[in-house]
Amino acid sequence: MENRKGVAGGAANRGLEENTMAILDTSGFNSSKICHHLNDDRLAFLEAVRCASLLSINGTAPTSIMFEAVFQILKDEDSLDLIMESYQLLVDLNKRFPRVYLSKTEKSESSSSNVMSELVVVQEAWSPFSFGLDSYNEKAVANKQLGGSVDSLSFHALIQEVVKVSRERKSEAVEIKFLRNMLLLQYLIIILEDDFLPRNSAYQENMNWTLLRESLLNMLLGSRKIIYKSFIQDCLCILCDLTFDQTELSSEMSHNSRHSGDLSDGIDTALVLALPEVEKSTCSVLKKLVLMIMELDLSRSMADLQGSTTRADGVRTPAVDIMLEELIYNSDILSSFLQVFDEPKWKLKVIVEYFQKYIPKSSVRTRRSNGQVKDQTFDEVLKCFSNSNSTKSIVKKLSIEVAQLLLAHAFQAYLSLSLQHLPEGSSELKEDVKGSSLAEVCKNLISAFTSLRREDKETEILPFGKEALFTAATILSTKS
Repeated sequence: MENRKGVAGGAANRGLEENTMAILDTSGFNSSKICHHLNDDRLAFLEAVRCASLLSINGTAPTSIMFEAVFQILKDEDSLDLIMESYQLLVDLNKRFPRVYLSKTEKSESSSSNVMSELVVVQEAWSPFSFGLDSYNEKAVANKQLGGSVDSLSFHALIQEVVKVSRERKSEAVEIKFLRNMLLLQYLIIILEDDFLPRNSAYQENMNWTLLRESLLNMLLGSRKIIYKSFIQDCLCILCDLTFDQTELSSEMSHNSRHSGDLSDGIDTALVLALPEVEKSTCSVLKKLVLMIMELDLSRSMADLQGSTTRADGVRTPAVDIMLEELIYNSDILSSFLQVFDEPKWKLKVIVEYFQKYIPKSSVRTRRSNGQVKDQTFDEVLKCFSNSNSTKSIVKKLSIEVAQLLLAHAFQAYLSLSLQHLPEGSSELKEDVKGSSLAEVCKNLISAFTSLRREDKETEILPFGKEALFTAATILSTKS
């Protein structure tokens, strides 16, 4: 691992901190004046931090004060150069000086494996998050002392701002704020991810719930300052809005490229060019956040079964349940969601559970011989459409178009899972895929679409449904 002693900052960094912070102070870092030389000084500061910490062979992590200054630039500036430079610097510093990571250590000779992973948490490392402050006054004081650290309330407020602006932005002034907020959100999610993933890996190995209880993500979601259901709904809104908006922006960019002269009339060309890519990356990173929350829910349910959780952990509705409720209530966003939410394991789970809301209750669950309830698989969902009465019952509550969309996307996810080399211990995934042979699933998919057409002969097969049927027929032809 990189030079860990640099986290607290060495003598060289202390000297750099004094010099660069003095420049920022004298140039009015907290001043409302807008001057070119102020931006130049801040760009010079960012470059100095990069050179000292990342480009030097013996570079050490910036001090907390320097980290806070870079973070403050990202949060507050309206200069595109400063926003992009500060964001990239923070991301690069996080890669070079991780706060949480797994260290490989050798096990004893009696162990079945020679290597085990040990979670390392650098407690003194700087973090943009600050949790556990309950009152507004405490938060205000802490934010002033910690360079504007982010708590659960301000993180949710940032997401709400992105939701709002993604629907209402009209001017260049709004665009730069939108871009800044998206990059800030991206950076914060990167921090959450880099903290959660090694912790969850360690938990899967030793089942110590404390590792995840102390994760930044768990503390964020467990805060009483946010309404958890609203938080998940807002994340879903951003995913769906940005997916739709990328199509609009792509068309707009194509138009602008043919009329490039129009860009000079009061519009920052660099901003126009940067925005689509930032929206795309924000959508991707936010999807990671939703997936992490689902994985946390899964690990938490395992901890519940083992009796590792306590009353202090509180009670949370699983994110999947909240998302399903929102998708069923607002079917207009279903297509956008299925388009962007492409992780096959969770996509298939969401779609199967969506169908379970509409499949006749007698068919929703099966029971194992030991009495445990088993979730329905995709193949079992398909078989429900082989029965005319069951199909009629489903399409009375669920439109044929939505049923087509769900079946086609579920088949796509099923194929992705069936082609993956599943890691050891993924019994849940194997069970989702192994119910029947691939050929049987293909036959059942074609049969399901035939049943839907039988219910309404005027119904057209959607383009994505035709692709799924063509794929299924092609697979069957190769196996015959």
